[in-house]
Amino acid sequence: MPTSKRLSSLSDVRNVIATGELNVEGRFVDASNATLFAKCVLGEMEIPVIYKPIAGERPLWDFPDGNLAGREVASYLLSEELGVHLIPFTILREGPFGPGMVQEWIEIDEEIDIVELAQGKHPSIRSMALFDAIINNTDRKYGHILPKSSDEIYGCDHGVTFHEDPKLRTVLWQFASESFSENEKQLIQKASQVADSLLGEYITEREIEALKDRLQGLLADGTFPEPSEDWPSIPWPPF
Repeated sequence: MPTSKRLSSLSDVRNVIATGELNVEGRFVDASNATLFAKCVLGEMEIPVIYKPIAGERPLWDFPDGNLAGREVASYLLSEELGVHLIPFTILREGPFGPGMVQEWIEIDEEIDIVELAQGKHPSIRSMALFDAIINNTDRKYGHILPKSSDEIYGCDHGVTFHEDPKLRTVLWQFASESFSENEKQLIQKASQVADSLLGEYITEREIEALKDRLQGLLADGTFPEPSEDWPSIPWPPF
């Protein structure tokens, strides 16, 4: 799999992704929307990225407003603001096929069993389950979990999030009905406090209001949500 040249710091990574020349090298043919493998090049530095141009998005009947790229960026910003750091560096920027989402490519540890990891109680998996409940993630598949190492775990593909209606679909149900810790309650409260200022550029006002209502509901329940009996609770296929 592609690897990046050695960079001196996280700031280098972000600067190259934000300002480097974006060179497309291939396409993921199984993706439902245009998903391109590319490299951002700045001087002698280059890093691999995923580039999803807005022009390549297929319209979704249940997400009529905004775009998937904006929701990807909104998810990243909220992850960073909450300090959970579950999503690789993600921005909206221009590319050869127009503006789109550009996200740092994560080289996963292929010796880690994704299903075993996802069904376990790793702290990062619990954080991911909580984060998915917050953003109303409709598509947390096994393949959307990226273990860079046993201690560094990321998630990807957050384009179908923040829906106004409850649509949580995930393979991470092992925490259902467990009580939130005090730290988790504080994360939920913080998400509500920053929703307007942080996400207003990327998702609609109705989605922000739904997000805040959802957060109030999570706090009132005090527990991780349970699978719904009204809609499929696991994305299909789950990989």
